Amino acid sequence: MRIERLIKEDNVSVNWIHFPLHPDTPEEGMTLEQLFAGRGMDIPKMQQEMKARMEAEGLPYGTRTHTYNSRLAQELGAWADTQMSGNAFHDAMFRAYFVDAQNVGDTEVLLNVAESVGLPREAAAEVLEQRTFKETIDADWTRSRQIGVTGVPTFVVAGQGLVGAQPYEAIQQLVKQAAV
Repeated sequence: MRIERLIKEDNVSVNWIHFPLHPDTPEEGMTLEQLFAGRGMDIPKMQQEMKARMEAEGLPYGTRTHTYNSRLAQELGAWADTQMSGNAFHDAMFRAYFVDAQNVGDTEVLLNVAESVGLPREAAAEVLEQRTFKETIDADWTRSRQIGVTGVPTFVVAGQGLVGAQPYEAIQQLVKQAAV
């Protein structure tokens, strides 16, 4: 993946900042048709384009029909970052959502993903029940708005940003410009 390559080749550190992509999505999710209603979007075409971009990066990509509220997944991800399993958790969440089309707002799905990367299920359940990382994600959402994040992924280096699935070379150039 691009992030691992940047870490290796350019000696960068990565900090995940969470963003409220569709925070009003109900717990059960909504279809992509509902999400994009009235926008004239060609959903199959969008999915084909995304699949091609993912394949170019060597990433799997499935055909999902729904979007889900990722708030709890973000809170659990913030906790995972403190447990030395952050990157593995984020990768597993990517797979659960974009490949396996799972409801990442469902507690059972989240606990299964956490457990799959070696995080203790009971501790993960406690994080979700007590909303231990709610304030962390609130702060991330505020920060993402302040720095102008409008979509995901967004790469920000030294105050400069790049939005969307960009070629590796564009991201690397952003890093090199920041180093100057």
